[in-house]
Amino acid sequence: MAVITDSPVTANILGTLGAIFWSIQLLPQIWKNYRRHSTEGFQPSFMLLWALAGIPLGIFNIVDNLNIPLWIQPQILSVLSLVTWGQCYYYGHKWSLKLCILAVVGLAVLLGGVETAGILSFRLIVTKENGVNWPLYLMASLATLLLSLGVLREYLQIYQHRSTAGISILFIILDALGDLTSLLSILFETKPFIFGIIAYATELTLWIGIIIYYSIEHLYGNIINNRNHVINPKTDLQLPAPDRTNNLVVCF
Repeated sequence: MAVITDSPVTANILGTLGAIFWSIQLLPQIWKNYRRHSTEGFQPSFMLLWALAGIPLGIFNIVDNLNIPLWIQPQILSVLSLVTWGQCYYYGHKWSLKLCILAVVGLAVLLGGVETAGILSFRLIVTKENGVNWPLYLMASLATLLLSLGVLREYLQIYQHRSTAGISILFIILDALGDLTSLLSILFETKPFIFGIIAYATELTLWIGIIIYYSIEHLYGNIINNRNHVINPKTDLQLPAPDRTNNLVVCF
């Protein structure tokens, strides 16, 4: 495994960009939920799966000694996912604000404790001397599975309602950019890790699918609106001002 100081400059730059994208990716979704006072069309299970994914992803990135921005990235992912998950229960399930805060903080502490214990344990197991790498393969695979299941849950939501309403397209684009830059960051590492490549590439592919559907959905909607405008041009015509010349009122 490459030590941190051996990571190429390009890998660190790309990893930093990935961390930045992932730091702000869910903010548009959080803002949209707050502005609408609703999380309709956005599933809490999606966010819970992502929050859980931060554990194996964090263990993998830290124990495998990837660049430091990729150490921070999973922590941001879990925190923002838990905040959005809390919104789903505050707006969608009508939990009290106090209960939502307690649930989010409690889960954050629990997940953080599990990840810390995992990092300490895996550093004892995975060493250069013993050549044991299967725990890292397991963590990378688990992170990929949880991240993919989260996005696939949104695929199911879109399929059931035939609409991307409720999900922020800016959130999707930022997350896809984060996946792309993180993927490139691993490719520029001294020794690229195949499971890390698979993890980011899989989610990036799934997001591209939703972006394509979103684009088609809105393009089709615009075509229909334009067609209705051509068929019913009078809908946009303003009514002429009433002629008051023949409606004189005599006041005494």
